[in-house]
Amino acid sequence: MDNTGYCNESSTSDEDMVKIAGATLDFSNTEDVPPLDRDKCSGKTNEVNGVPKLMDLLDDPVPGVGTYEDFNTIDWVREKSKDRDRHREITSKSKESTWALVKSVSDAFSGWLLMLLIGLMSGALAGGIDISAHWMTDLKEGVCLNWFWFNHEHCCWTSNETTFQERDKCPQWKSWAELIIGTTEGPFAYITNYLMYVCWALLFAFLAVTLVRAFAPYACGSGIPEIKTILSGFIIRGYLGKWTLIIKTITLVLAVSSGLSLGKEGPLVHVACCCGNILCHLFTKCRKNEAKRREVRNNSSVCCCCRWCVCGFRCPIGGVLFSLEEVSYYFPLKTLWRSFFAALVAAFTLRSINPFGNSRLVLFYVEFHTPWHLLELVPFVLLGIFGGIWGAFFIRANITWCRRRKTTWLGHYPVLEVLVVTAVTAVVAFPNSYTRTSTSELISELFNDCGLMDSSKLCNYDNLPDRPAGDDVYTAMWQLSLALVFKMLITVVTFGMKVPSGLFIPSMAVGAIAGRLLGIGMEQLAYYHHDWAIFRGWCSPGADCITPDLYAMVGAAACLGGVTRMTVSPVVIMFELTGGLEYIVPLMTAPMTSKRVEAHIRLNGYPFLEAKEEFSHKTLAMDVMRPRRSDPPLSVLTQDGMTVEDVETMITETTYSGFPVVVSHESQRLVGFVLRRDLTISIDNARQRQDGIVSTSRIFFTEYTPPQPPSSPPPLKLRGIMDLSPFTVTDHTAMDIVVDIFRKLGLCQCLITHNGRLLGIITKKDILKHVAQIANRDPDSILFN
Repeated sequence: MDNTGYCNESSTSDEDMVKIAGATLDFSNTEDVPPLDRDKCSGKTNEVNGVPKLMDLLDDPVPGVGTYEDFNTIDWVREKSKDRDRHREITSKSKESTWALVKSVSDAFSGWLLMLLIGLMSGALAGGIDISAHWMTDLKEGVCLNWFWFNHEHCCWTSNETTFQERDKCPQWKSWAELIIGTTEGPFAYITNYLMYVCWALLFAFLAVTLVRAFAPYACGSGIPEIKTILSGFIIRGYLGKWTLIIKTITLVLAVSSGLSLGKEGPLVHVACCCGNILCHLFTKCRKNEAKRREVRNNSSVCCCCRWCVCGFRCPIGGVLFSLEEVSYYFPLKTLWRSFFAALVAAFTLRSINPFGNSRLVLFYVEFHTPWHLLELVPFVLLGIFGGIWGAFFIRANITWCRRRKTTWLGHYPVLEVLVVTAVTAVVAFPNSYTRTSTSELISELFNDCGLMDSSKLCNYDNLPDRPAGDDVYTAMWQLSLALVFKMLITVVTFGMKVPSGLFIPSMAVGAIAGRLLGIGMEQLAYYHHDWAIFRGWCSPGADCITPDLYAMVGAAACLGGVTRMTVSPVVIMFELTGGLEYIVPLMTAPMTSKRVEAHIRLNGYPFLEAKEEFSHKTLAMDVMRPRRSDPPLSVLTQDGMTVEDVETMITETTYSGFPVVVSHESQRLVGFVLRRDLTISIDNARQRQDGIVSTSRIFFTEYTPPQPPSSPPPLKLRGIMDLSPFTVTDHTAMDIVVDIFRKLGLCQCLITHNGRLLGIITKKDILKHVAQIANRDPDSILFN
């Protein structure tokens, strides 16, 4: 560029050149460069060739400029540049005074303080949810007379008349039949308890769905598909707001207590992200930067995953890996450390609250004493195959049902749907003790290794060391078989209703039931046929050689991996749960045979690029870019030839989120890119703050404004809101490279050029449509619904 005649001081600063090269939006630059006259350069005049100097709209920050509209994608490059500029400014000012140094140190440690607050808040909420859910679940069967806020287990712990064999029976706990008709025996008592169980379940479910519909529609579902989409840069206003947090916390307790086949672990990730989003507003660097807020939300999701794994399985490392494998989209190294710190704080908070009342952090306490044999890998592989088949069945059936819910009359009556499903669940579940109890308690019983003092039907062996099954064991197997079929079918219908619903615990329950059944079958086979060749070498008579609860745990890991497409984190979770390397091979075997594709993101139409999917098709950027040959020309702005009316007309007639800026329509030489929201806000602000701005005022995106006729209205300079270096690729760039660029840089659009001339644009939705079209799916199915 020819700089002849320019003021020399304006182009010699290395710092200015760095800012230009980094494409940062400098909101502090308030000076227009003086005109080409040398005398004017050295003077202090406020006129340019007789025309008053233009007012720069960015003398003071304009509210709204640099923000994003709902259901749009953030510009990661711009947000990162803004954060780097802020950090450089704080670092440079820290040397000027002691107060500035203190501010710099506090800014550096604010991230750790935020993680501390998130850990405390999410841990406290999780503990409260656990305690409330346990109490309300037991409330369907009875109440503690002396301390009504105690659940069944805690009520009987306080009794001096409770025996170890009948520790669930105590005079302080009264069933509803005993309170209403005065007896616990007979058909009338059974019917009374049955009706009260169903009524309480319907009441809890009705309150949950009503609160969600009335106050926070975003509080339904698990939230993980939306969280992954938000972490990738998509804006969904209100999804992480305070009302969503309050309603989701309350309705999660109600939904779990109603007995529906759902879990609370997935929605707790949503709750933790809401905590992170709300606490972000206490810190300036997070409040004003969308990229930093997503980093904090990512830490929050990791914190909650670790809290779930610490609380349920005493495995914080598995929690970090789980969040990395399933939830996270952006995961730098510092996020790993901060997430682990937040998880530590959440675990400490839970330990202080003691939600289970047993001075332990674990819900599923596991302790094995019998080693496994190499031949048992065969049933372990079978469990893995079952987990994969169950995952494939669930995904296909649930997506089909959810699509039917969206496209038929069923979607117009969510309250009726929830009540019908709850009524069917309660009516079918009550006669079976393994479906009547909460899913967490069921998994805990299936993971339990039978001992001499266990009163469970699963442990009623005729001779425990030899383990011949008694009548109660066979009865329990029939009940578990019916519970398995019921859980598999009802979970398909339940997941996706307008109540908070998680999938981890129901999936683990299906796998644990299948594993326990297979384990008991192998155990009895080894007992009655110990002389077979496959058992002769390692399973002698009287030896406890088969551990059915190990099969339950392997089955749970397999089904969890089959439904969530995870392989590493379920293995690590179960490995930490057992506390030794003894069982790492069977735990690795089952999940490796089960995987899934995240389907609910695609069903809801979220613009999410899955980082795990490979793009192997040989297409070029010109094949995907818009406009196509049959499309109208690309809507662009010129740097100095358009009026306010022209720009407002283009904004009105189009729905694009931004516009490329070119030198002229003839040359199509690219200058920059302007976001639609920034353009609208800047024009509205100029009409209010700058005198004389009318529809015929010309808009300039140039650095220097040419002289204007005295009779013309004052022009409007908007160079400050323009991205001077939008991301561009040539028209012959391979699409696999373009897809990688969008994934790794988090772009929302990319401009296509040829020898410096603008040809078109590719957005994230264009890529998703192209991928869907190649996969023979409906390209319009990716649009947000």
